[in-house]
Amino acid sequence: LPVKLKETYSTSVGAQFGEHALNKSIDAGIIGVAIVFLFMLVYYRFPGLIAVVTLAIYIYLTLLVFQLIHGVLTLPGIAALILGVGMAVDANIITYERVKEELKVGRSVKAAFAAGNKSSFMTIFDANITTILAAVILFVYGSSSVKGFATLLIISILLSFVTAVYGTRLLLGLWVNSNIFKKRPGWFGVNKKDIHDITENMDAHKLSTHFDRFDFVKHHNKFFVFSIALTIIGIIALSVFRLNLSIDYTSGTRVEVLAKQSLTPSQLQSDLKTLKLTPEDVVLSGNKNEIGVMRFKGAFNKAEVAHITDYFTKKYGPTNVSTVSPTVGKELAKNAFISLILAAIGIIIYVAFRFEWRMGVAAVIALLHDAFLMVTFFSITRLEVDLTFIAAILTIIGYSINDTIVTFDRIRDHSRFQGRFKTAEDIAAVVNVGLRQTMTRSINTVLTVVITAAALFIFGSESIRNFSIALLVGLIMGCYSSIFIAAQLWYVFKKRELKKKGPIKTVKEKRKWSDEPQV
Repeated sequence: LPVKLKETYSTSVGAQFGEHALNKSIDAGIIGVAIVFLFMLVYYRFPGLIAVVTLAIYIYLTLLVFQLIHGVLTLPGIAALILGVGMAVDANIITYERVKEELKVGRSVKAAFAAGNKSSFMTIFDANITTILAAVILFVYGSSSVKGFATLLIISILLSFVTAVYGTRLLLGLWVNSNIFKKRPGWFGVNKKDIHDITENMDAHKLSTHFDRFDFVKHHNKFFVFSIALTIIGIIALSVFRLNLSIDYTSGTRVEVLAKQSLTPSQLQSDLKTLKLTPEDVVLSGNKNEIGVMRFKGAFNKAEVAHITDYFTKKYGPTNVSTVSPTVGKELAKNAFISLILAAIGIIIYVAFRFEWRMGVAAVIALLHDAFLMVTFFSITRLEVDLTFIAAILTIIGYSINDTIVTFDRIRDHSRFQGRFKTAEDIAAVVNVGLRQTMTRSINTVLTVVITAAALFIFGSESIRNFSIALLVGLIMGCYSSIFIAAQLWYVFKKRELKKKGPIKTVKEKRKWSDEPQV
């Protein structure tokens, strides 16, 4: 067509370079998923086996759907698939923990299975919706590989919901209804000594946990002071060090060489002198310094990119060249900022609608806390902030809100059981019980995702190393904030409401866990 085109963004990847990165990422994924499968089998016994079967089906269906829509599988996309396994595992963990509680109350296996499925459904639904919300915003405002990451994340969440909720319940339900587990609660990981007699009318919220000795609310001010201190340190660090922005945001050209032997800065400097190029910086990485990364000001044209790629490929090995214009760099930075703001607003609206506005505000403050500390971490460690960094931030937001929603859901249940808040101690008791009873689920869920992120970091490609680091650090921060920030903030907000309005009615009629229909 008689149309003049101006090149603003281009990437040149050698076939060997891409194949090497792809193979390493696939190997990392297999290792991470295998460890998660082993964990589910050991901890959840027979239900864990059902989870492994449905997770395998989920992975197959996700890849099948992505192939049918002719999606381009990028490295961050592979990461989204692997991390989607963590989301699917979470749905199983939530259900299994609820079933175990019902067994401990004294219900039969059939009754516990029915009641556990019923009480966990909306928790899983709310947690998945909020994560999809962040993924959709990432898709709309993301660019390049980030859009591919968001696409696969959305597909992963939808399919994990179908397989983990309906698939697991169908398969496990067939076994439960066969009465094979009628007198075998141990197959669900419950010791007989922990089971109460049904005639005791034991309420699930009174069940003991391994965390009963912890009073989370009592020390909430200490948690706030700790987080405020980290925030102040972060502000100082950012003002002094700033961020090590990649060319994705500053514009310029990035050359990455994967050599067959160790490299030295003097070698690369000599090569650049031969090519008559002056780099902004030269960085070596990898186990044996076999990966060299050089950044340049200004965007190279096609001829320059071809010449550089040909030179380094012949001398050292696979070479990847990326070039970005100033216009694209500014656009990416603006879209990243808009994504975070819109995600926060959307989460507040949804949580306020499904729960209450105080929980929505508390959840978003916790999310902003996580995002800011992630930025601080990258500033202090001088890790490069590239396109995948934004994908990591929004993934962390998704997991953090997922964890927070599960915690708030349990707090809401206990609030309904309480019926009315008359004193601050009533509110504190509800928060403590909610946190104690969801602590095992929070630890197990984060552990499974940390396993996959660690596998990506240790065995994955250098191209997504920063992405893996961001996830590892961010997941731990997200778990911390949902327990020690979000829930504690809600306690403070609710205590102020109590002081202002007097006794707070939580439900029209007091509801007991024992009122659940017996099956």
